[in-house]
Amino acid sequence: MWPILRGSQAITLDMYEAPIKSISWIPEMSLLVTRSWDRTLKCYTMSIRHPLMVVATTDRNIVVCNLASPQTEFKRIPSPMKYQTRCVSTFPGKEGFLVGSIEGRVAVQHIDEAQQSKNFILINSIDFHHICFFFHSVYGTFATSGSDGAFNSWDKDSKQRLKSMQQCNQPIPCSTFNHDGTNFAYAIYTGAENHNPAQARNYILLYSTQDFEVKAKAQVATSGRK
Repeated sequence: MWPILRGSQAITLDMYEAPIKSISWIPEMSLLVTRSWDRTLKCYTMSIRHPLMVVATTDRNIVVCNLASPQTEFKRIPSPMKYQTRCVSTFPGKEGFLVGSIEGRVAVQHIDEAQQSKNFILINSIDFHHICFFFHSVYGTFATSGSDGAFNSWDKDSKQRLKSMQQCNQPIPCSTFNHDGTNFAYAIYTGAENHNPAQARNYILLYSTQDFEVKAKAQVATSGRK
């Protein structure tokens, strides 16, 4: 942990037997949660939306927890994907979550059994190495990016892509919106193609979003013929 306002000295909270996959902060509980490839989930008191927490395990299961009772699983389901889960993210409304896999696909999953008909899978990338996604804080839509260098915006409710925003010549290992969704930040890694670490460079780029690229389109009501 790096307390920026208190100095530049990093603080070690714990040690793991394998790399850490992700870190989440739960402000409602002042809780830091880490997930690791050593199959541990650790919480410290200091894509979770309280009280909903969704955890993807290495055996391709998805565990849904209610943080009001964190020691008890609320629900456990097999991943809808054929291959290993890469990332998960809960809906802003907490009624479901996204699941991304190494095959470059994203599944939209709902928790309530009565809403299972709304589940579907979209294709984001033809690359088999990496995919990530993040919800827009204002409009509730989400953006995806991946190893093919593409990033797109989607509306899960209408099950359609809103905009294919840009294509990079390099993989995008991670990305996110800023606090109000007016900017989309994404990281690229260059130099790996030459297998020369001395030439490798990391960059964080910003893309200024427009409303029509990230806002869900109004649904047009259709009426039957008389």
